[in-house]
Amino acid sequence: MITTLIKILIFVAIVTGLTWGAVQLMDVQGGANIAVAGYEITLNALQLVFAFAALIVAVWLGLKLLKLLIAVFHFLNGDETAISRHFDRNRERKGFEALSEGLFALASGEGHLAMAKAKRADKYLDRPELTTLLTAQAAEMTGDTRTAETSYRKLLENDDTRFVGVRGLMHQKLAIGDTDTALGLARKAFEIKPKHEEIQNTLLKLQAEKSDWSGARETLGAKLKSGNLPRDVHKRRDAVLALSEARDILDEGQSIEAREAAIQANKLSPDLIPATVMAARAMIANNNPKGASRILAKTWGVNPHPDIAAAFAEIAPNEAPEARLKRFRTLTKQNPTHPETQMLLAELNIAAEHFPDAKRALGQLVTEDPTARSLTLMAAIERGEGADDAVVRGWLTRALTAPRGPQWICDNCQHIHATWTPVCTNCAAFDTLEWKRPPAGEVAMPAGTEMLPLMVGRAPSAEVMDDEDVLDATPVTDPHADAK
Repeated sequence: MITTLIKILIFVAIVTGLTWGAVQLMDVQGGANIAVAGYEITLNALQLVFAFAALIVAVWLGLKLLKLLIAVFHFLNGDETAISRHFDRNRERKGFEALSEGLFALASGEGHLAMAKAKRADKYLDRPELTTLLTAQAAEMTGDTRTAETSYRKLLENDDTRFVGVRGLMHQKLAIGDTDTALGLARKAFEIKPKHEEIQNTLLKLQAEKSDWSGARETLGAKLKSGNLPRDVHKRRDAVLALSEARDILDEGQSIEAREAAIQANKLSPDLIPATVMAARAMIANNNPKGASRILAKTWGVNPHPDIAAAFAEIAPNEAPEARLKRFRTLTKQNPTHPETQMLLAELNIAAEHFPDAKRALGQLVTEDPTARSLTLMAAIERGEGADDAVVRGWLTRALTAPRGPQWICDNCQHIHATWTPVCTNCAAFDTLEWKRPPAGEVAMPAGTEMLPLMVGRAPSAEVMDDEDVLDATPVTDPHADAK
């Protein structure tokens, strides 16, 4: 409504201005005398202006007529396409002008104008691959998904534009959440252009979401070959995919194949904790405790983690606390100042009822870097040394509100996971989980609060211990609980 009103006001202003100018010219005294071949014409100022404008139009028409006559002359001299080329050139000029204007409109965010220019360009140009693409992108900008999809499907008919059509349809399916169709389109686009980095990334992400680990490994290999992925990153992510593949094989009950896949994943990335743990358990199941101990100790030296200690305990699940304390020196002598090593050593000494040694192992953790786990360990030590219940409950009360320590956190969205997964369950990002402390104020997962009960020879449960559970788990009265 406002635009129409402005156009009317501009039109009225132009007419008013022309009328005023004509009146002023009529009031001008004098004029011009033109003599041609004995004829003399006298023009006043207004007539002179009109005559000058008519002369300009006549010259323009003369040039157009001259070009047409030249085309006719060439036609009469045997050039059968001269006249058609003359008119085609004019059409192409108008078409390319509309196309360029449409591209500028698209770049400036004027989707509706770009659509109009695309239609005009299509009218004059016989270049559907250009005009259809402009129409598709302009339709996407204006939210006309039906026109955009129709345009992209037209692009599939031409070999030169098939990739653009497939890619456009893929993005449309991703936008509406149809990942199954998007995956098929991504595979098709990858077949057409296997070195296209965006298609590689999209295909890899979709394959990971759909647990197509073998296909994802092929895509990852293509990224490496095309130079779109550093070799060290490829090695790490290939290990993640191999580990995920091994888990699926294990779920299917094919234990031998799962062992081989897990060991391969560990070889690809020895510092990948889940791969190390799974490979170690595969070796334990295959009666190779030395191999399991070796790879667990190697990873512990790089990145101590409770899961590694739990797997190390499974090598000899029925050993006595003293024997376990001695065997675990393979781990505890590495990274002795790391909080995980300190807490592991404290747990082992608690199991063996060496409470002063357990307290020395904790050191200043409970004051300088208190976590729920370290404070719970301190409560167990106090209980073992015969402290009053009030003291023990004081430590446990602090543990309830203390930070939970490192957890599996997605680097992309900061979502906290109870266990490691190759794909973030919140944002679907691939290989973004890292063992680290959550940001201040984040709610921790329950798995971070319990003691790793190596003293009883079993893996930690996922339940949060209450006060009585913690006290009951401390082997004060039965020092050989796990030997039983």
